[in-house]
Amino acid sequence: MTDGQRTSDSKQDSKQEKSTAQERPNPMQVLRHARTQLAELTGMAAETVSSFEQTEDGWSLEIEVMELARVPDTMSLMASYQVDLDPDGQLTGYRRLRRYERGRADAHRPGGR
Repeated sequence: MTDGQRTSDSKQDSKQEKSTAQERPNPMQVLRHARTQLAELTGMAAETVSSFEQTEDGWSLEIEVMELARVPDTMSLMASYQVDLDPDGQLTGYRRLRRYERGRADAHRPGGR
């Protein structure tokens, strides 16, 4: 391989790495897309994201949704879901972690989880 070929190959590799990095969603895009995907699957709108972290396998979020509206609003039934996404922000799984009334504090779990 000549020096010219090596330079050309390294430039091409560099372009591919930049292209891949540019195609990857940023954290805000991941967050928005996770909320949308969970809403489509469950039929419940996400109210807030209470935790968000990048993992070895992609992303992990904890999303709060209202499962049952009640009057007064403080008695509405809420749920916290763990949502896992791949590095590209595509949902790979979710599960309900807990249910609670909106007006109740969770004294049993440290850190609000």
